[in-house]
Amino acid sequence: MAPLLIALAAGAVIGLCLGALGGGGSILTVPVLVSLLHLGPHAATCAALIIVGLSALTATIAHARAGHVDWRAAALFGVASSATAFGGSIANRAADPKVLMIALSAVMLAAAASMLYRTRTRTRPGSNAEKPGEDGGAPSGSGNTATLTRTTTGRTARIARLVAVALVVGFLTGFLGVGGGFLIVPALVLALGFSMPTAVGTSLVIIVVTTAGAFTERIGSTTVDWHIVLPFTAAAIAASFLGTRISERISPTALTRSFAVVLIAVAGFVAADTMLAMPI
Repeated sequence: MAPLLIALAAGAVIGLCLGALGGGGSILTVPVLVSLLHLGPHAATCAALIIVGLSALTATIAHARAGHVDWRAAALFGVASSATAFGGSIANRAADPKVLMIALSAVMLAAAASMLYRTRTRTRPGSNAEKPGEDGGAPSGSGNTATLTRTTTGRTARIARLVAVALVVGFLTGFLGVGGGFLIVPALVLALGFSMPTAVGTSLVIIVVTTAGAFTERIGSTTVDWHIVLPFTAAAIAASFLGTRISERISPTALTRSFAVVLIAVAGFVAADTMLAMPI
């Protein structure tokens, strides 16, 4: 009974984070599966892809209905990230389990730093993080060629940054079983000027595409413990609806900062636990 309760509780927390923040919670899935539910790192990363993908798909529905999804950006990001997700899955099977956990700890710390930086940028006076498309439209006034060229160059640079992040997110998804929302949302806000609601909704679509690509590569090569995955996923899906409502009523800054602190604590625990288990 204890594993079932743990799976339900952890799924609820991760679903809340996915619905409210568009990512972040999924990065806790593997540590929970390994440390509390005693799955091996390889099996845990595979199970995490199912849990995160289905939870994100459910949360996407509400955001899409609210018009908070940029489908063109999601398609571009999804295609680019799916390509490296396959490579990440192949690397996962070849990696030492302890290396996987140490790498996950490092990524969790990077996620926390990214989230804290995002909140700092959002609250800075004069920040344009909440102004979607501020510099994405045509230049006002006359069709000055130099201005138009700068605008086109800036737009190309933003797309290039988006693709670069997509490639990194895809690999991390395949290698560590994380959704990558902690990288996707800041990239959409800071690089493309998306508003937070649109960044969150678009991030969820991207997570669905990327996790599906990574899991497809693993079909037939990894056994899934459905006794854990099914209740975990069900709780995450149910909580994702609540998370979506929370995102509309509670300050995203407060939610993000609180979760970043949790990530730092869990990353420290995972790293310490893994290193203590290593032979001296």
